[in-house]
Amino acid sequence: MVTQEQRKRQLAREKFLRQQQRRTAARRKARMRNSVIASVLGVILVGSLALYTTGVLNDDDKAGTSAEATPSPETPSKAPDPCEKPASGKVKTQSWKKEPAVTIDKSAKYTMNLATTCGDIGIALKTSAAPHTVNSFNFLAGKGYFDHTKCHRLTTNGIYVLQCGDPTGSGSGGPGYTIPDENLKDKSLKNNVYPAGTIAMANTGQAHTGGSQFFLVYQDSQLPPSYTPFGTVSESGMKVLKKIAGAGESTGQGDGAPNATVVIDKATVTKS
Repeated sequence: MVTQEQRKRQLAREKFLRQQQRRTAARRKARMRNSVIASVLGVILVGSLALYTTGVLNDDDKAGTSAEATPSPETPSKAPDPCEKPASGKVKTQSWKKEPAVTIDKSAKYTMNLATTCGDIGIALKTSAAPHTVNSFNFLAGKGYFDHTKCHRLTTNGIYVLQCGDPTGSGSGGPGYTIPDENLKDKSLKNNVYPAGTIAMANTGQAHTGGSQFFLVYQDSQLPPSYTPFGTVSESGMKVLKKIAGAGESTGQGDGAPNATVVIDKATVTKS
């Protein structure tokens, strides 16, 4: 026979499990909504920016920081915008139900050029190692999907990346389909570090959830090997990234919109 005390303990355990399930569901929803790129190992606390030991960075986590525990930071001084005005034109609203068929030549070399307001960023693509990813970018660039889109996120603490590829500029947009993870054992990824010059796919933190968002690493960044590395930025492109990073981000806390006006005027993929 179950005693009253045992029944109370059972109810308490059930309540705790329900709370954990709700929190897990809320965090999963936040990751899907914000298309968070990633997850620094360990815990780094900078102001109200929290990086979980699971490696996932959520906007909800930042919102939950107590104002009483952490004084509000002073408004950061904004560096001059080092970039030009965007070219005339509008973002296209486009969506597809499934990944495009792979039509690229897997044995050929492909390059991508991002003509941005801050300068051209040339990228040598890893076609044979990441054919689905390169094929998707070839398809999307050909449709003008990236043209006139803003790079919406710059991180300057813990991880050092510029994130782009979302036509909505919100961090939650995508092409309507996902592509499989690829090349996660690339020889360039050593000791869970994505080296400067890497371009990799953003995802929700779950496997095979990449869409159109990608990040450009301007300084070595420690991340778990969960984000498809599919190209290497040129030397001149790295100078552009450094210029963007030098202008800082909007929050002053290491993660926010770039202060620089970073817009991709035109994205082009070319077969060499």
